[in-house]
Amino acid sequence: MAQMKASYLLHGLPGHPLHPPLTDATIGAYTFATIAAIASKAGLAQHGLATAWWLALLVGLCTSAFTVLTGLVDWLTITRGSALRKTATAHALTMVTATIFFVLAIVFGHDSYVDRHLTIGRFLLTLVGFLALTAGGWLGGAITYVHGMRVLSLVDEPALRAAAPLPHDEKVEAAEN
Repeated sequence: MAQMKASYLLHGLPGHPLHPPLTDATIGAYTFATIAAIASKAGLAQHGLATAWWLALLVGLCTSAFTVLTGLVDWLTITRGSALRKTATAHALTMVTATIFFVLAIVFGHDSYVDRHLTIGRFLLTLVGFLALTAGGWLGGAITYVHGMRVLSLVDEPALRAAAPLPHDEKVEAAEN
C-alpha cells in the first residue's frame, strides 16, 4: 500500500483540500457574531447576545489561524503572475482586511463583553468586517468555481471513491493488492 505524502497534511488529499472546509468554521463563527451583534442592537436578548457576539469573534479568530495557514500553503503553489494568483491574492488581502476589523472589534469590544452591552463602534467594526468577509468569500469561491483550483472534475467517479480519492499511483497499487 502506498504511503501518505507529507504534503497531504498541509494541502489535504487530491480533490479534498484542507483550506475550504476550514473557511466554513471561520466564516460561520464570524457570521454568527454578526447576527448576534445585529440582534443585540435590535434589542433581542441584548445582554446575552452581546456576550455571544464577543465569544463568537474569538472562535472565529482561533479558527482563522488554521484557515490562514492552509490558505497560505495553497497560495504558495500558484504560478506567479497568473490570473489565479491575482484572484487568490485579492482574496487573501480582503480576508486580512476582514480579520483586522474583527480583531479591532475583539480588542475594543472586551468592555462590551464585560458590560454585556454592545456599543455602536464595536457594532460597526463587526459590520465592516463582515462586509469584507463576504467579499473575500466571494473571491475564494472564484478560486474554486471559476479557476478550478484543486478541482478534479471526475464526474463519473463512484461515490465511495469520490469521498476519498487517492492519487493515481496509489489507485494502481490499491488495485494490485
